[in-house]
Amino acid sequence: MNDDGMSSLPFVQSDGNSRAKRPSQADERTTLVAFLRWHRETLAHKCAGLEPKQLAERAVGRSALSLLGLVRHAAESERFWFRRVMAGQELPPLFAPHDAFTVANADAQMVAEAWHAWQTEIAFADHFVNAAPDLELAGDEPGEGPVSLRWVLMHMVEEYARHNGHADLLREQIDGAVGL
Repeated sequence: MNDDGMSSLPFVQSDGNSRAKRPSQADERTTLVAFLRWHRETLAHKCAGLEPKQLAERAVGRSALSLLGLVRHAAESERFWFRRVMAGQELPPLFAPHDAFTVANADAQMVAEAWHAWQTEIAFADHFVNAAPDLELAGDEPGEGPVSLRWVLMHMVEEYARHNGHADLLREQIDGAVGL
């Protein structure tokens, strides 16, 4: 147990090789979902084995960016694209507006809350995608108009890929770990 009375943090503990394989020959939906899952797992692996203080560490110059901030941002992105845009749900942000990245003085409870929010939004997104009749299903992006489920899945792969690059740099600066 740590000082916060929690026995372990919610992030996976592994060498990074337990991510699901991405199929090299599959239909479009299977491929998109597999790549999105792989990128979600990558972010979780980048956070594995770190204490709350390390997860909140702003390790790149003057940037407010942290691994925990990335997890909170991922939860907000999942919520926005799958619940608000695709499912049409009117929901408030999970974290104070424009505050997902701000995570000073993190403790185990803050980490657990971020993890739970992220996993809840992933579960909703996965259920939504599995239930969708096809990739042409359209949602309405506020201020922009219709977008297809195909577009949202591609955007989410791009979003995670970009932020996983940030996570690589953050993790290396925190403890020297690379290639997770």
